[in-house]
Amino acid sequence: MDIRQLRYFIAIAEEKQITAAAQRLHMTQPPLGQQLKLIEQELGVDLILRTGKVIELTEAGQALYKHALHLTKLMEEAENDVKEIGKGTRGKLRIGVNTLSSAQLPQLLRIFKTRYPEVTYKIQQNESAQLLRLIREHAIELAIIRLPMELSDFEVIQLQSEPFYFVTAKSFASESQAFSFADIQRYPLILPSTEGLGLYHSIIDQFTVRGLQPNVIGECSDMVTLLGWVSSGDATTIVPESIVKWHKEYAFQANEIADSQLKLATGLIWLKDRHVSKAAQHFIELLQETQ
Repeated sequence: MDIRQLRYFIAIAEEKQITAAAQRLHMTQPPLGQQLKLIEQELGVDLILRTGKVIELTEAGQALYKHALHLTKLMEEAENDVKEIGKGTRGKLRIGVNTLSSAQLPQLLRIFKTRYPEVTYKIQQNESAQLLRLIREHAIELAIIRLPMELSDFEVIQLQSEPFYFVTAKSFASESQAFSFADIQRYPLILPSTEGLGLYHSIIDQFTVRGLQPNVIGECSDMVTLLGWVSSGDATTIVPESIVKWHKEYAFQANEIADSQLKLATGLIWLKDRHVSKAAQHFIELLQETQ
């Protein structure tokens, strides 16, 4: 017995006549009657009682009708789910974000949620090398990572580069809102040192090429701890724009670095020659629209 036969039986049970059920199903009466006999033979029970021209369901027929309604409803829901997931209007967006995150991501997700309100999300944070591994292992489909990296087997869309800011406590008194690296070297610095990102050395290089010696009193791989420390007024730091935007709850102020060439380059990646879900395809298209 298949789903088609269950739909036949539902029509017979509700119309109470083979002729009327056949008309409803847009078929002739003899094939429908034959299908009813086949169902009864398969189950080994009588499903209907004929009283004149009207059909009545036996107790077994009533049970089958109840289950048939339930099963056909489940099948319809399954068909709709599969179609909607295939179109990208439902499903799950599985995306990784590097440890420093992305300043663009919140706005992109807001737009995406407006367009595809039934899509759910799995957003996983990790350092960039680990995100590449997670994509290869099918744990996620897309990732926003720090560039440059070896990405010969990945498709890449480069995102807008982020500037770095000199971050101090809110209580920090200064007449200027922009500092040079020569200015910054006078203050105690705690620098971000997340493994695999190379930020610590990139920041130090900005002092070195200028013949300057920064006053580095420590390094910290956890941004929450780093910003809490800086907010206390005991130290300063240099971090990308996304960190400043994502942690506004801390009592710090972000100051421009006037002579900085330092930029945080990031990109959206996914594996070449691998199928990505419609939800992921829609996110890629959205990102391309905004670039």
